[in-house]
Amino acid sequence: KLIDAKGKWTGGKAILVQLGDVPDRGPDTKKIVERLMKLEKAAKRKGGRVAALIGNHEAMNVTGDLRYVTPEEYAAFATRNSGKTREAYFKANAASLAEFYRAKDPTLSDAGVKAAFEKDVPLGYLEHRARWSPQGEFGAWVAAHDAILKIGDTLFVHGGIGAAYASKPIEAINDAVRAALLAGGGAILEDEAGPLWHRGFAEETPEGEADLVAALAAFGVKRIVIGHTPQLSGVKALYGGRVIAADTGASKAYGGTRSFIRIDGTGVAANDNGAARELPEGGE
Repeated sequence: KLIDAKGKWTGGKAILVQLGDVPDRGPDTKKIVERLMKLEKAAKRKGGRVAALIGNHEAMNVTGDLRYVTPEEYAAFATRNSGKTREAYFKANAASLAEFYRAKDPTLSDAGVKAAFEKDVPLGYLEHRARWSPQGEFGAWVAAHDAILKIGDTLFVHGGIGAAYASKPIEAINDAVRAALLAGGGAILEDEAGPLWHRGFAEETPEGEADLVAALAAFGVKRIVIGHTPQLSGVKALYGGRVIAADTGASKAYGGTRSFIRIDGTGVAANDNGAARELPEGGE
């Protein structure tokens, strides 16, 4: 076990890799990120490591693409002062907000403008944006992490790696993702062939295998572990174990299985809802 019943790190020098996509899954995003931040520090003190990879939903929250953020997620960021904070923001930006909303509906009264604003900016929204902005606590924390991580003969990445990226060093890819996050946006954060959005490894196709062969050779690994595309029935080995799809929709939003994989000197194993099974080791 890596943590005890109280959530304290007991994994010693083990490495825990979280594959991204923590936000946009329900009301507990804030709690989970804060737990990961604490666990990361605790593991480091014991000689271990918690590596929280950047997923497309982390990037979306940092850059302001909020289409999947639920009202409950905003509410989790609300404080007793949120009403005053929102009111102060409205007053400070009243003229521009009136112009914005009346461009959509010229008949809006002052009260109508305010009502439209409060609908678009629920309590907790401003606090959410402050924490997730590139300079905010959560945004800066995300940007300090990696999109791709190599440990031994395994590559971990949220989405996958298109052939165009296989020719680039891991450090260069991570630096490009980080720079785009801190700048508030960039092509690599939305590229369907890039590390955050690629889905070519999540099912077995000739095109996916071509990308896979290129990536395995370029990065010198036996297997690639991915998230991004939920496998609701449990961890899935593809391409003879050269790909392990480990996002199993564990959140309540998906209702999948609670799963993890273990890679150590004895091999590769999956655990789905407490049931362990060996996986092919790939590299063949």
